[in-house]
Parts: sequence; C-alpha cells; structure tokens
Amino acid sequence: MAFRLVTLNLNGIRSAANKGFMEWAAQAGADCMGVQEVKAQAADLADRFETVAGMPGYFHFAEKKGYSGVGLYSRKRPSSVVVGLGDAFFDAEGRYVEARYDTPKRKLSVISCYFPSGSSGEDRQAAKFRFLDVVYPHLQALRAEREFILVGDINIAHQEKDLKNWRSNQKNSGFLPEERAWMTKLLTDGGLVDVYRQLEPDATDACYTWWSNRGQAYANNVGWRLDYHLATPALAAKAKAVSIYTDEKFSDHAPLVIDYDFKL
Repeated sequence: MAFRLVTLNLNGIRSAANKGFMEWAAQAGADCMGVQEVKAQAADLADRFETVAGMPGYFHFAEKKGYSGVGLYSRKRPSSVVVGLGDAFFDAEGRYVEARYDTPKRKLSVISCYFPSGSSGEDRQAAKFRFLDVVYPHLQALRAEREFILVGDINIAHQEKDLKNWRSNQKNSGFLPEERAWMTKLLTDGGLVDVYRQLEPDATDACYTWWSNRGQAYANNVGWRLDYHLATPALAAKAKAVSIYTDEKFSDHAPLVIDYDFKL
C-alpha cells in the first residue's frame, strides 16, 4: 500500500503550466496533490486545469482576481469537500479546501491550505497573525474528530535549520519569534507532526522549498522551508519517504512529495 501526497505553491497555475508543471504532474505518480496560489478563477481553469494527471480538482478561489486560491487534486473521489475556514475575511482570499474520505470505520481528510505572507507590510503581517489565531482552534477541533494531513505553504520557517540566512532574518516575516512560537505550539500542545522533520530531522540545505527571485538565491540555494505536511500522529507514523523536486522549476517553490503507507 502506498499513498503519494504532493504539495506545491504554483505562483499561478497558468505560469506553472508554461514551465512544464502539467507534464511533470502527469508522471509524478501522485494520488493527491495540494496546490496553492492558483491565481485563477473557475472560468480560467475550465477545459484546462480542472483535472491534472487524471485527478479531478476541488478549489477555493479568492474573490480578487489573480490572487491566492488553493486546490486539491485527488485520484479518489472524496465523500465530501469543505471549502473555507468559516471566517469571512480569509475565506474571501481563498485559503482552505478540505477533501474528506469517510467510511464507517474511518474519518480522514486531506487539506490544501495557504497561510498569508506578511512580507509586504505591517497590515499583512497583522492579517497573518489573525489567520494563525483562526486556524489553530480550527485544526484542534478537526483533530478531535478525524485524522488529517494538511499540506501547503505555511509561510513560516520553524527552526534555524529551515533557512539559509537565519541570523539576518530574525526580524523578517516568516521567521519572526512569534511565528516560530506558534509553530512550536502547534507541534507540541497542538498535537500535530511536521512530517518532513520526522523523516529528515537533521536536513539543512536539502530541506528548502522556496527561494527568493531576487539575486541568485536559487542558483546559490539560499532558501527557506515554507511548505509542509502537517499530520495527526497516526497518519504521520505511516510516512515512509520524502523528496523535494528541484530538477525543474515551475515556480518560486518546489514540490514536496511524501509517500505514506496507507490508501484512501
């Protein structure tokens, strides 16, 4: 048994497609793929991106055109799909889609989620902190009811080993002490597991999933680990192998691929 789950921030699905994303996805062997920053509306996906690699997609679009938006492509049809967190402000930004695969014996979800970036200014950093305050109790309530894996661009590098230049980024969004403390709380009191770190506890330069478009960050591997699989413990324990695909560049993020020893 194997379940391959991929997450990738596309930075625009049309842009990523022009860089070979669709061809890669067709041979990646995913059973489920979470995507973020789709930057499209339903009409833009029609007849082209509604299905990727034979997997139908389920989406949460932002109200603002060309902004945010998440999707979840799944080989198995979900028993139900939840769109949005139930918060009007963030749901207008298209940040959460959850596919549920429920049977009489099991309740299991896969979630694609895009956490806000605070790098553009104080207002967006404040919004990011509000999002953390909203999503934490949501995940706690969900964990009380079902097993799940949340994949996505969390926009937080948790530890010093999760980015190249940690010393010079301690006052920058994505590595602020408050953000890192929130992540620590989620992985301790919150009971979730950072699946990549469970499999690769000591990885440094090989762990990055995002590189700035400025300078030669990608060429010099000056990166950050911003993309995660966050799982309830029973599912995390079934993770067997992880890889970050860097042979091609579809966006400023790289696909994070994890294989689990179960089937939906």
